[in-house]
Amino acid sequence: MKKFHATGVYGAIAIGTASIFKRQDTSVRRKKIDDIDNELKRIAHAKERAIAQLSEIYERALSEVGEAHAQIFEIHMMMIEDDDYNESIENIIKTQSVNAEYAVAATSDNFSDMFASMDDAYMQARATDVKDISNRIIACLTNENHQKSDTLIKLIVCADDLAPSETVSLDKDKVLAFVTAFGSSNSHTAILARNMNIPAVINAGEDFLNSVSDGDRIIVDGHTGDIIIAPDSETEAFYLKKQAEDNRKKSLLQELKGKENITKDGKKINIYANIDRVKEIGAVLANDAGGIGLFRSEFLYLESNDFPTEELQFSAYKKVLESMAGKKVIIRTLDIGADKQAEYFNLEKEDNPELGFRAIRICLTKPEIFKTQLHALYRASVYGNLGIMFPMITSVGEVEKIKVILEDVKSELDNDGIAYSDNIEIGIMIETPAAAVISDELAPLVDFFSIGTNDLTQYTLACDRQNAKLEPFIDTHHKAVLRLIEMAAQNAHKFGAWIGVCGELAADTSLTETFLKMGIDELSVSAPFILPLRETVRNADLSK
Repeated sequence: MKKFHATGVYGAIAIGTASIFKRQDTSVRRKKIDDIDNELKRIAHAKERAIAQLSEIYERALSEVGEAHAQIFEIHMMMIEDDDYNESIENIIKTQSVNAEYAVAATSDNFSDMFASMDDAYMQARATDVKDISNRIIACLTNENHQKSDTLIKLIVCADDLAPSETVSLDKDKVLAFVTAFGSSNSHTAILARNMNIPAVINAGEDFLNSVSDGDRIIVDGHTGDIIIAPDSETEAFYLKKQAEDNRKKSLLQELKGKENITKDGKKINIYANIDRVKEIGAVLANDAGGIGLFRSEFLYLESNDFPTEELQFSAYKKVLESMAGKKVIIRTLDIGADKQAEYFNLEKEDNPELGFRAIRICLTKPEIFKTQLHALYRASVYGNLGIMFPMITSVGEVEKIKVILEDVKSELDNDGIAYSDNIEIGIMIETPAAAVISDELAPLVDFFSIGTNDLTQYTLACDRQNAKLEPFIDTHHKAVLRLIEMAAQNAHKFGAWIGVCGELAADTSLTETFLKMGIDELSVSAPFILPLRETVRNADLSK
């Protein structure tokens, strides 16, 4: 029996047979060719096949993990059509008179090296994407089926790493779990695993891959990150019992639907859902959320080729508000920039985009974009219970400017005879240390705070959360982060505002009681975490 410890990215237990993930050999040989036109035709046909395959994977991802996480495959299709990428392939074929496979491989190496050398973490991640699409095209050129699921997926998949397309290609009916030797908990693959509800462990190390073989009995504990190869009977019995208890708890969670989010000593808390798109409302309702604590409106912009019109935005906001039937819906205004880019914004490249021109800074600098969104929000407000919150606030002056613009928008709607609600709550996100430190000055200006723990942690600890190398240094439970949250909570209540948490830490049940004792009024999480969080709240006793 051998035991390894890694990082669990989806909490569940799998017990079964290991299968080593074997990719087809995409290594190529350089061959001189005489018919250049034929090679160009071959590459065109291979690209068509690759795009068709990615389109199928995208549709599968839509149904299994939702549009937000399926989007990576749209990006892959766009990358296959990229002019620079294709010009490089064609130029190598024409100038060197070589086979298409070699031209694709050489272009892949050049482009992935270029991306990997960039300082920006988002661009570095594109190196993996270039290799993924290039391997797919090479597979199509050699008439092999890329990532053929019936041969690649056997129970518990063990791999060096998995590309996003490889993860989505896993057949959920056949795969029990997957373990990778490398990878980051913030990677697309880890996020997809969580959303596909597949037990997954990453960063098991090269020793693990050298120790496991096809057919080995293996246990994967996605809660703890433990992996056991060839367990003895006593160990397997322990994990079978733990697995059964897991399944029992999941069944019991369904009984919590309709129950209140109230602690044993009587404190009530709101548990809301985070969403990216209108189509996620079904999951919100199925998991019995009390409302929506974060609707990331930027996805309306990221999915468009131009600035979304007021009518398009109004239609989306109206549908969400109507679907929630009077439950609170908090929509965050445009939060674009840093790792979320839309080409038509024509944002300049920045050396440090996380500290750059983003979110409320864009909105205040480009009021015509901001007002279009606010017009749509105010018009939609009559169809439900709307709250609007503004991201990346660092000063009182920013909030004062926002409030002036809001008054302008209301005056314009009044002049046009357009109705809007008089009961819209206005809030700000506390996701910078600056906002937390001056929360006593900000609280009198707003109705609520919402803590964005992802960015608050990043800025407090000076750690880029997109950089996998910094993962060992990112302590999400750091006292500095928790003290800033507590400071904001105290100041919110002091001036009559309520406060919620909508970042990743809201779903961390080890912190739930801590948040409740701080005075947090609302926790907003992804839909699958609503019932587990409700259970934690109902079992808490703050009087102890």
